[in-house]
Amino acid sequence: MTSMDPGMERAGGHAPEDEANSLSLFGAVSLGTGVMIGAGIFALTGQVADLAGDLFPVAFLVAAVVVAFSAYSYVKLSNAFPSSGGVAMFLNEAYGPGTATGVFALLMYTSMVVSESLVARTFGAYVLQIIDLGPTSFWVPALGVALIVVAYAVNIAGNRAVQASQGVMAAVKVGGLALFAIAGLWFVSSTNFTSGSQGTESIISGGFLAGVALAILAYKGFTTITNSGGEIVDPHRNTGRAIIISIAISGTLYIALAVMVAGNLDLTEIIAAQNFALAEAARPAFGDAGVWFTVGLAVVATASGVMASVFAASRMLAMLTRMKEVPHRHFGMPGSLRTHAMVYTVAFAIVLTILFDLQRIAALGAIFYLIMDIAIHWGILRHLRSRIDARPAIVSIAIALDVIVLTAFLWVKGSQDSLILIVSAIAIALIVAGERLFMWSHTDSEGNMDM
Repeated sequence: MTSMDPGMERAGGHAPEDEANSLSLFGAVSLGTGVMIGAGIFALTGQVADLAGDLFPVAFLVAAVVVAFSAYSYVKLSNAFPSSGGVAMFLNEAYGPGTATGVFALLMYTSMVVSESLVARTFGAYVLQIIDLGPTSFWVPALGVALIVVAYAVNIAGNRAVQASQGVMAAVKVGGLALFAIAGLWFVSSTNFTSGSQGTESIISGGFLAGVALAILAYKGFTTITNSGGEIVDPHRNTGRAIIISIAISGTLYIALAVMVAGNLDLTEIIAAQNFALAEAARPAFGDAGVWFTVGLAVVATASGVMASVFAASRMLAMLTRMKEVPHRHFGMPGSLRTHAMVYTVAFAIVLTILFDLQRIAALGAIFYLIMDIAIHWGILRHLRSRIDARPAIVSIAIALDVIVLTAFLWVKGSQDSLILIVSAIAIALIVAGERLFMWSHTDSEGNMDM
C-alpha cells in the first residue's frame, strides 16, 4: 500500500486550504477551551454525579490527572508532527497507512461528532429552563439541530470568523464561570457533600471509576487543538503550549464548579436535574436571576463548543480523505474537500442529536475516545518513542489509567444500560469491517491505492 498522497507529503501534512499562521496561541487555546467547557461542566456534571455519588467533584480531579498523563503523548506528537490532520496524522506516523490507522482515526472522528451532538442537546436542555416551548422530547433535539446549523454557517465563513467568535465566547464563558464559581462557593453547605450515596459505596461498585471515565470526556476537547497544527503560529511550539494551557484552565473551572454544585444541592437534586445541574445549583443561592445567568453562560459555552468541534472534526475527516483512509464523494457539491467534509460532519451530528439522548451520547463518546487514546499511546511505545523523545514510563502509566477507567465504565454501563454496549460494539465492528473492505477494494496486487 502506498503512503499518503505526495502533495500532502510535501506539505508536511498540511492541507491545501490551510491558512498558515492564521491561528494565534490565544485562538488555539480558545478552540480547546471552547470544546472542553462546552461539553464538560454543563453536559456531564449530573451524569458523573449519578455514577460517582458524593465523590463526583473528586472524579473531575482524578480525570484531570488521567488526562495530564494522556496529554503528554499529544504534546510530544504535536511538537513533532504539527498538521491539520491531528490525531489522524499521529496514527499514520505510528501505524502507517492502512486499516489500523483508519479504524482508530474513525473512532476519534466519531467521538468528536458525538461530542458535537452532546453539546448541542445540552444547549437545548438549558434553553428550556427559561423558555417553555413545549415537550422537551421535541425541543431539546430541535434546538440542538438549530445550533449545529449556526455553527456550520460560522465555520463556512472561514478561520478568522471562527477565531473571532471563539475568542469573544471564551472570554465571556471563562470569566462568567469563574465569577459564578467564586460567588457560589460562599453559599455551599457542608451537609450537602454527604447527602447521598457514600464515596466508599461508589468506589466498591466501580461507579467512581466509571464517573472518572465520563469526566475524561469533558477534557478530551484538548485534542481539537491538534487538528489546527497546520494553521497555528509557530506550531512546533504553540500547539503543545495550547494543549497544556487549555487543560489547566478547564480543569480549574471544572473542579471549582463541581464543588460549588455539590455544596448547593444534595445528590438526589443533582441527579434529578442531571441535564441542567449547573442551572439548578444557582437557584438556592441566587434565585431565578442565577438561573438566567447560568443559562446565558451555558448558551455561550455550548455554542462555542459546537463551533470548535465542527472546525476540528471536519479537518480531521478531510485529512483522512487525503490520506486515502476513507472514501469520498462530492455528490455535485461545490467547494473544497474540507467544505464537503464539514457538510458530512454536520449531517452526522444532526442525526445523532435527533436519535440519542444525552446519557447514551456521552457513553458512546467516552468508549470510542478511550479506545483511540490507548491506541495513540501504544503506537508511541511500539514505534515512535525514540523519534519524539517520549518517556516510556509516562506513556505506560497513561495506558494503564485508560484501561482501568474504561474497564470500570464498561462494567457499570453493562449493568445499567446494556443497549449502549451493544450499539458501541456494533458501531466498532462496522467501522473495522468497512475500513478493511475499503482497503482491500482499493489496493492493487502491488499494494498501491487505486482511487
